[in-house]
Amino acid sequence: MASLQKITIIGYLGRDPEMRFTPSGQAVTSFSVAVSEEYTAASGEAVKKTAWFRITTWGKQAESCNKYLKKRSLVYVEGRMDFDPATGGSKVFVKKDGTSGAALEVVASSVKFLTPKSESGEVPQSDSGGSSEEDEVPF
Repeated sequence: MASLQKITIIGYLGRDPEMRFTPSGQAVTSFSVAVSEEYTAASGEAVKKTAWFRITTWGKQAESCNKYLKKRSLVYVEGRMDFDPATGGSKVFVKKDGTSGAALEVVASSVKFLTPKSESGEVPQSDSGGSSEEDEVPF
């Protein structure tokens, strides 16, 4: 029996993407995406929750994401979850202020750039293909 795991995210980058290369020369770009939810609790109090996702892209898609995305870019990401092998859950990290946090890891299969292109440069509408805290909310 076949199985499927797929996640779809629409959110804003919390910082500029970071690109590196594997020893074999393959491009890997990582960036964080914030997804916020706002609602009014039964008590009447306004509640805002933000979930952070660490996105990893590979190959040509990694190069496009590194070239065209920046902090506060709006993106649509499709991919699969990548879990901490030790715990089976989200990956835990220490923030700059010493507190701990957790991020859900997503390996992207498709990234669509939703921020309109600026007059200073062209931003493609999407890029598909390919095979990893933030202290502030970017919006």
